[in-house]
Amino acid sequence: MKVKRIAIDISKHVFTLHGVDDQERPVLRRDLKRAEVETFFGKLDGTEVVMEACGGAHHWGRVLTRLGHQVRLIPAQYVRPFVRRAKNDRTDAEAINDAASRPGMPSVAVKTAQHQAELIILKHREILMAQRTQAINALRGHAAEFGVIAAKGTAQVQALLDKLAADPAIPAVACAMFVRIGEHAAELDRQIAAVDADLLARHKATPVSQMLAEVPGIGPITAITLALGVEPTAFASGRHFAAWLGLTPKEHSTGGKQRLGRISKAGNERLRSLLVVGAMAVIRHAKAGKPSVSAWLLALLARKPRKLAAVALANKIARVVWAMMARGEVYRRQPVAA
Repeated sequence: MKVKRIAIDISKHVFTLHGVDDQERPVLRRDLKRAEVETFFGKLDGTEVVMEACGGAHHWGRVLTRLGHQVRLIPAQYVRPFVRRAKNDRTDAEAINDAASRPGMPSVAVKTAQHQAELIILKHREILMAQRTQAINALRGHAAEFGVIAAKGTAQVQALLDKLAADPAIPAVACAMFVRIGEHAAELDRQIAAVDADLLARHKATPVSQMLAEVPGIGPITAITLALGVEPTAFASGRHFAAWLGLTPKEHSTGGKQRLGRISKAGNERLRSLLVVGAMAVIRHAKAGKPSVSAWLLALLARKPRKLAAVALANKIARVVWAMMARGEVYRRQPVAA
């Protein structure tokens, strides 16, 4: 039996295989338990193996590569349109194969174990920040139930707690819970600070991250996030990278008429948020004559709202970042506005 390509739908316990020959005819349909996968592929000659890109797929990509196979990981959003009728493991595996058979289908590079380990730091930081936001929102919501409000922002949490503690109309049970929520938020602050210290140390030890921090609007946390989370060779150009971040407009063109809408907000939400926040920081201090402000930005601010200008600047920063990472170039400052 000659197998040209094997698609695998992976799961926790059972892996479903769909293999085709040179004529794209199905010649292999089989379910394997997790413990049987390595033994099965160890007996096969080197062939193309395709999977949906996910965390577990990178592990199996490394395993199968060591066994002599050529591994491709296809983004899940590109596989979904090929699923026929009812969704199950067999149709999912067939859809992965159909997607991989299309010329020009994008693929994701298999990450090394070290790369995946470093990404855990970034993901853990996102979890902590989300939990802190959830705790603060809960505190503000419960406080509003008793008519107590405060300004937004993490810096205002202690002021809100003080107002709650000083209000004699609030029952003791509620006051005790407010203290617990405040302690929980404070503990999350300490954990975030510890992770940030770790990331800052990695930033200082990573030449690429230090190079990216020279770009206006990019601080140490954003720089190390880009250095750890972005593989520049996966993108053909800076525009492709900006599109992956969701910083390019959605297109709804038809009949020869181009219609561009709002940004797509596809791709990595955390990186997009960091770049937009950094762009807002640049805009906040945008004045003629400053070394970090270009004539392009001042002209843009003169005719567009600040938030729209921030997205455009974030798009430009993303393209600059890709060029620096892909070509190893240092940041070249733009002409200063007079």
